[in-house]
Amino acid sequence: MRLHLLALLAKEPAHGYELKQALEQTFGSAYPSPNIGQIYVTLGRLEKDGLVRAVDVEQSNRPNKKVYYCTAKGRDVLTLWADEPTEGPRVRDEFFMKLVLAPLTGIADRMALINRQRRHYLSLMGDLNDLMARTPPEDRVALLLIEGAMLHLQADLDWLERCQEDLA
Repeated sequence: MRLHLLALLAKEPAHGYELKQALEQTFGSAYPSPNIGQIYVTLGRLEKDGLVRAVDVEQSNRPNKKVYYCTAKGRDVLTLWADEPTEGPRVRDEFFMKLVLAPLTGIADRMALINRQRRHYLSLMGDLNDLMARTPPEDRVALLLIEGAMLHLQADLDWLERCQEDLA
């Protein structure tokens, strides 16, 4: 969430609740609603690291609010983040470690593990289908996130099929 908040602040200064709303509006229902407490903790860390600065803004009939601004150092960090490739496929997969090691210890059967994982992925796929059906067509960002997650799940399901064939 650190870099997501920093990117929003590079666009325009904001206080924590505005950042929460911006994340929700930008990513729609496909993105889990961020916890406001976590947003303020993250903003505190960004400020401590010199990536944002906070300014107290007076409000009539209400307590002052802190508005956060992205610093030059923050923009440099964002530029590096945007320029770096994002993590690719995971070679060190937790499920695959279970699939290989659990049967060696006698605590689990490979086919039972594969079937349980397949049921889990299919359940997640059903949840994503439901989310897609509830997402308005004009919410393109959310639909793209959901579609990407579904494609990853389909690839994981195909890979499970391959594991079952090769390890049976």
